[in-house]
Amino acid sequence: MFDIFLLSFGSLFSITNPLGTVPIFVGLTSENTTAQQTKTALLTGLNVGVILLISFFAGKYILSFFGISLESLRIAGGMIIVSSGFALLTGKFTKHKGMDKRVKDDAFKRDSISLTPLAMPMIAGPGSISLLISIEQEYVSALSRSMVLLAILATATSICLILSSSRFIVKFLGASGINAVSRLVGFIVIAIGIEYICSAVLNLLANSAL
Repeated sequence: MFDIFLLSFGSLFSITNPLGTVPIFVGLTSENTTAQQTKTALLTGLNVGVILLISFFAGKYILSFFGISLESLRIAGGMIIVSSGFALLTGKFTKHKGMDKRVKDDAFKRDSISLTPLAMPMIAGPGSISLLISIEQEYVSALSRSMVLLAILATATSICLILSSSRFIVKFLGASGINAVSRLVGFIVIAIGIEYICSAVLNLLANSAL
């Protein structure tokens, strides 16, 4: 069952890509004290965890309400994930997440940026939400679901730690280092998205053949 945890955590961590958010976090909190940055990082991780948990537990109701099949969700989610991966590869991750100049200016005026724009849409976006809805439909046993919940907790904790250490990460890796890691993560994200699309298409073809 530990492989379910590793698969879920690896997928969530890659798609949420907290490392790619580090430069934005540093820019938005540049005038804050270290304590304020830590508080924002903790609140961001908490908000992401809550968003992911709601997505996981409310997934089947969302599918039922809109009459969406699991395969359709996987294809749509896979396309979003692939798009995010290409944005990471091409260095357009910020624009892909809607962080244009107007949004940044609005963020500077906010008292708190932990929920928006950091938690959503920067970290917990449509890709991670659709992934969790799909996972909820795939794993039905209590033990497997507990592994997914543990993966969500680990992802939220990782986000807190990475954002809290953002200044050290920027100094250690630099802009070029973060860009290089983001491109590597982008390749993995594209592979995850294609895998979801392929599995959905194969399931549709298998069902149509019956």
